[in-house]
Amino acid sequence: MLKKVLFATSLLATMMIAVPIEANAAVSVEETRSIAKDAYVFGTPMVDTYRVMYAFSVDKTNPQYKGPFNSILNVSRVFTPADTAFVTPNSDTPYSFVGLDLRAEPVIISVPPMEKNRYFVFQLMDLYSFNFAYIGSRSTGNQGGTYMIAGPNWEGEKPKGVDKVIKAETEMVSVVGRTQLFNPADLDDVKKIQANYKVQTLSAFQNKPAPKAAAEVNWIKPITPAVERTSPEFFNQFAFLLQFAPIHPSEAVLRKRFTEIGIEPGKPFNASKLSQEQQAALVAGMQDGQKEIDQLRNSLGGKTDTLFGTREYLKNNYVVRATGTQMGIGANSREEAMYPIYDKDASGQSLDGSQHKYTLRFAKGQQPPVEAFWSLTMYDLPKQLLVDNAINRYLINSPMLPNLTKDGDGGLTLYIQHESPGKDKEANWLPAPNGPFMVTMRYYWPKPELLSGKWKSPLIEQAK
Repeated sequence: MLKKVLFATSLLATMMIAVPIEANAAVSVEETRSIAKDAYVFGTPMVDTYRVMYAFSVDKTNPQYKGPFNSILNVSRVFTPADTAFVTPNSDTPYSFVGLDLRAEPVIISVPPMEKNRYFVFQLMDLYSFNFAYIGSRSTGNQGGTYMIAGPNWEGEKPKGVDKVIKAETEMVSVVGRTQLFNPADLDDVKKIQANYKVQTLSAFQNKPAPKAAAEVNWIKPITPAVERTSPEFFNQFAFLLQFAPIHPSEAVLRKRFTEIGIEPGKPFNASKLSQEQQAALVAGMQDGQKEIDQLRNSLGGKTDTLFGTREYLKNNYVVRATGTQMGIGANSREEAMYPIYDKDASGQSLDGSQHKYTLRFAKGQQPPVEAFWSLTMYDLPKQLLVDNAINRYLINSPMLPNLTKDGDGGLTLYIQHESPGKDKEANWLPAPNGPFMVTMRYYWPKPELLSGKWKSPLIEQAK
C-alpha cells in the first residue's frame, strides 16, 4: 500500500485548482506512442468505471442516478431495456447499488440473515475494476453479518461489532448487490431482505462524531465510449481518476512512466500543449492499445471467465483487465459466476434474428452444474443491452424450470428467435431482435465440474 506522503499529495490534488500538465518535450514521438498505448490499456477500466460511477452517484440529472456516495439504493424489480447505464445487465436478480467514498472514513455494510437456498451477493469492485472482495452466499454465508470497507490508507483495529475488515486499494469503490428472485410472487420477500441491507459510515455505526469531511471534488463529465477510444481527452479523464488510486508497489515504475507524457494524478492533461506529431502519437498509441484488446477478445471464443477477479488472479495483466471491462464491465469473478457469451452459432456464423432461428438444448441430466442457479439472457448488438419484445421476456433461467416444457426424452430445448415458435413452444422461447444479437449464460456459484471445464456449455444451433 502507498505511504502516507503519497496519499497526502493525492488528496491535495482534490483541494486545489489544478494547473494543466505539459508533457516532456524531450520525449520522442515513438516513446509518446508507446506510453500512450500503455496508459490507454491501463486506464480503460478506470475511465469505464468512472462513467458508471458518475451516472450512479454524481449526476443527479441522469435517469440512471442511484443516490449519493455511501448510501444504498435497492432496485425492487429486475432490469429492463430501459436500463442503459452499463452493458450486459442481468435481469434475474434485483440489484442493490452502493458507491463508496472512503477518503474520510470506512463504511459499514450490514446484511440480514436469509433462507439458505436464496442466493445473494455483494460484489466489491475498485476503480481498477478488480473484484477485490465479496460478501454473499458463497463467500460469507446466509447467516447475516457486518463488514467494514476501509480505504487504502486506513489503519486501526477491527471495531467492535464488525465481523470482518475489508481493505480497498482505491478511495472509490463500486458495490453491486444481487438478491435472487425465485419468481414474480417472490418480489415482496426480496423487498423485505433489501430493506434490511444497511450502509453507514463507521462514525454513524459507532454513534460517534464524524471526522472532517473529505475535500469536495470537482467531478468532470465522463466521455462516451466512442470518444474514449479516439480522443486524447481519455488521458485527462485517466489523470483525474489517478488521484483516487494510490500507487501500488508493483506499478510504481509504470505510473512514473505515465508522467513523462504529462499524466499526473488529479491534474488536467492538456494535449494541445503537445506538438502535432505527439498529439498524433497519442491517438496512435490508443489505437495500438485497442488493437491488443480486440485481438484478445477475438481469441476468446465467447469465454470470459478469466477476465475478472482480484489483482492477484489477473496478475497485473492490463490487456486482460481492459478486455473484461469492454466485454462486460462489473462482471463477477469466475468462482462467483461464469458468463459464457454466445455471439456465433455452432457453425461459426454470427447470430442474427433476421436471418435464422436457433435452439439451445440441454440433454437429460445435463443442465448446468451450479450451487445457485443459471440463466440465459438476450442482448442486442452492438449496444449489448436488453431487447424489448412483445412478451417482456429478457431471459430464461433455472427458477423458471417448473413452467418450461421438457422434450420427450427429458431434455430441455430453448428456442431463440425473433418470431414466436408457436404456442406449444412459447414457454421455452427467448425472443431475439430482428437483427444481430448475443446471448450470455450466467452460472451463479459454479460447481467444480464447471470451473474445471469438465462440464461443457452446449452450442447454439440453427433451427432446422
